[in-house]
This record gives sequence, C-alpha cells and structure tokens, in this order.
Amino acid sequence: MVFEPPQRLVRALGETAPEGDDWLERLPELAREAVARRELTVERVQVPGGRSSLVVLVRTAGGQPAVLKLAPRRARPESERAALVRWGGLGAVQLLEDPSSPAGDGGVLLLERLRPDVSVRTLPEAKALLEAAGTLRRLWVDPPGEHGFETVAERTGRQARAMRASAVADPEVAPLVDAALTAREELLADPPEHRLLHGTFRQSKVLAGERTPWLAVGPDPVVGEHAFDLARLVRDRVEDLIAQPSGATTTRRRVKRLAESLDVDRERLRGWTLFRAVESGVRARRVRRERDAELLLEFAAWL
Repeated sequence: MVFEPPQRLVRALGETAPEGDDWLERLPELAREAVARRELTVERVQVPGGRSSLVVLVRTAGGQPAVLKLAPRRARPESERAALVRWGGLGAVQLLEDPSSPAGDGGVLLLERLRPDVSVRTLPEAKALLEAAGTLRRLWVDPPGEHGFETVAERTGRQARAMRASAVADPEVAPLVDAALTAREELLADPPEHRLLHGTFRQSKVLAGERTPWLAVGPDPVVGEHAFDLARLVRDRVEDLIAQPSGATTTRRRVKRLAESLDVDRERLRGWTLFRAVESGVRARRVRRERDAELLLEFAAWL
C-alpha cells in the first residue's frame, strides 16, 4: 500500500520542520516497516488526520481493530507513550504494545481503535464542554517518580522567547504579548499543583470509544497545574465565539463555568487562557495563517 501523507499533515509539518528534516520523505517507508514488523493489515490512512502525525487504521494479526500512529521526534512520541502508560486507559486511549518495547521505531505507537469520526465536538456546545471536562478530570494524576516530562515552566519558557522575538518584529502584537508574558510570570510564581496534564486538550481530542463513551487522544504531556490544561478548552469553537455579538461575555461566562466545574481558580484559568491564546495567535501570524491569527488575537483581547 502507498502511505500518502494527508495534505493537512504536509502543510502543518512544513510550517515547523527544521532545515534538513526529511521525516516526511521517509514516512512511507517508515509506515511500511512498522506494518510489516507488527504483522498488521492496513485498512486506510485517516484523512484529514492530524497536524503532527500519520494515523493509519489497521487490524492486528489476531483481527483486532487498531490504530498505527507515526510521528516525528519533534512531536515527542516517546513522551506520549509514557503518558499513555501512566494513564493505563483511564480517560485516555490504550497503548496496545508492551510499554517496555523500544520507543524508537520511527516514533510509532499502536493504539486501540476509537471512532475517529465522532468527537465530543459533534455534540451541542454545552454538552460537549461537560463531557470534555469530565474526561480531562480523569487525566489529572500524579506524574511518575523521576519522570522525564517537560514542565509547564519549561514549555512556556521556550514559547515566551519566541513571543518576545515576534513582538519585536511585529509591534502590532506587542501589547498582547506583554500582557500574556506578565500573566505567565505571575502564574509561575506559585503554582498550586504538580500534575500530569494532557497538554493540548480540546474537544476534537476526545473521541467516542467502546469500553467507555469518551476517551482522550493525542496528548503532548506536560507537568504542571490544572488551569494550564483547561485553558485550551476555553477557546474551543473560537470561530463561533467571534461570530457572536455577545462573544466576549460568553467567553468570560465559559471561563467561570469551567473553573467552577473542575474546581480551578478562575483568575488562574483566565491568565493561562490569555497566555495560550496569544502564543497560538502569534505563532499563527508568524507562519502566515492570518485568519487563525486574527481569531485568536481578538479572542485574547476579550480576556
């Protein structure tokens, strides 16, 4: 079978690939090797798929439906593997391979098959937020001892450096960047928790399953406070929020409702929502995704 990367993946990786990176060119061969090594039967490549990995629907040698996921090293697949092992299927998709098997293997994960076409985003908004929040709560566990996960301080520190550079090159975004960086400094001064987080949680990351109604997929795990993880969920369906005359009021109401439902401090949630929205907006602007940048920065201004 020809493993043709979906155009969404090609575009997204093209925006972030370091010079000389040839992972996309090697991807078809990596996929063939991974399939052969595991004696899998390929059904199809999932389209449109994600922005950081190739997802292939397969069956194991015993006929079990599964998903083969291949990601470049910069997407941190070894960190995803470690988080899935820690969660053990509670609230998240299960790893089907022995966790002690080599993690190299081109960044390959063999996962239980969920319903890729049914996420909580297909539900009405209020119900979607409720189900997503309930799933997220189950993921907040203590990290294992001697863990190798990135911390919120480390990840946002790297992002903050890029944001400062963007503000110098693009003075129009400087006021929002300054506000976001100030919020980050205040939030990191006294974090209330030290927990394993999903890292990139949103409605589209929660898929329908068989052993439980909803399970999270695609973590980019990080260790830190709950409000950081919940912040990305606040801006879900941002295009709908922007289109509403009462979008700003609805956003503030959403912050309050999510904070109360998951026992998170409202001001800490607002601060991390601001930082993450500005960071995403500035990054989108840097790679010339102008429409995304406009939506995210307008949303951030409401906070």
